[in-house]
Amino acid sequence: MSQLKQRIISLIGATGPIPVSEYMALCLFDPDDGYYMTREPFGAAGDFITAPEISQMFGELVGVWLYQAWQGAGRPLPATFAEIGPGRGTLMKDVLRTWSRLDPALSGDAWFALIETSPRLVEIQRETLAGQDAELAWHLTIDTLPRQPLFIVGNELFDAVPIRQFVHIGESWRERMVGLDDNDELRFFAGAGSLDPTLLPDNASDAPEGAIAEVAPARAALMAAIAERIAMQGGAGLFIDYGHLQPGIGDTLQALRRHEHEDVLANPGEADITSHVDFAALAAAARSVGLGVETSTQGEFLLGMGLLERAGTLGADADAETRQAISDAVERLAGPDAMGELFKVMKVLPAQAAA
Repeated sequence: MSQLKQRIISLIGATGPIPVSEYMALCLFDPDDGYYMTREPFGAAGDFITAPEISQMFGELVGVWLYQAWQGAGRPLPATFAEIGPGRGTLMKDVLRTWSRLDPALSGDAWFALIETSPRLVEIQRETLAGQDAELAWHLTIDTLPRQPLFIVGNELFDAVPIRQFVHIGESWRERMVGLDDNDELRFFAGAGSLDPTLLPDNASDAPEGAIAEVAPARAALMAAIAERIAMQGGAGLFIDYGHLQPGIGDTLQALRRHEHEDVLANPGEADITSHVDFAALAAAARSVGLGVETSTQGEFLLGMGLLERAGTLGADADAETRQAISDAVERLAGPDAMGELFKVMKVLPAQAAA
């Protein structure tokens, strides 16, 4: 049994069941034993592979979009280009390489920031980005970014922000809690706290007994904070994650370890815990401060940005094995049976730019 699991069991034994949101936060971000605080989860040797690790094409096309958004805003300088939740730093590395070709002078004139809470991941990002011409700064939150136009990207960011879950019991929706069974093992319970049904999708009243609803106030608050910065200072945002464009009912909480799904309660701190992102709620948070929002699937976004053309260029002078690898990457990133449909893209822009 992991140290974190022992601590969670002791905590629940002393104070009672905890909400799913608190359990998720402990598993991922506990300073001593949290998943993101203690390991490098990315890549074949880790627990999952993100799009930037699949192919350089992903980061290149994200870089082109950010550059176009900056151009569309009138090429303001000074400006901050930031990534929030930058993983190993692979996406930022590909973005910077792309900009060095599009506009070599930009890397010397703009501010570049990575927003990261994990000291372990900051070390990895510094290694990945060593030798870059651009001057990079690390921040714990967006609050310390310079007060100037902000062009920000977040890839697989919101899925790791803790959610609350509610269980449909009788006429009410009661908060789902993590407690202890008779053998002092972790298990889910329906708690006493309930949720106002008007905060749920319209079809919630038709949900069967035991159905799970998910709400994510912490995600909405983070999106609102980013959107407020863009609304006040100018800029744009691009957010990519797996999830749904329309709200619904269902349990999407999941744990991933060594590229395999496992019981969410089995190994706290040793597995990645995520849930699907409700993009409708994120869009509402951005629109609440007057910004425009555009959403699509990842496949639509990448193909629209020129994924096939970029793949053709990369493969033009390559051998057969490399061309096949490029083709496989295209399918994995944009194919409807891979990431193309499951992953969604949300563009956040000044209202006039999105119109």
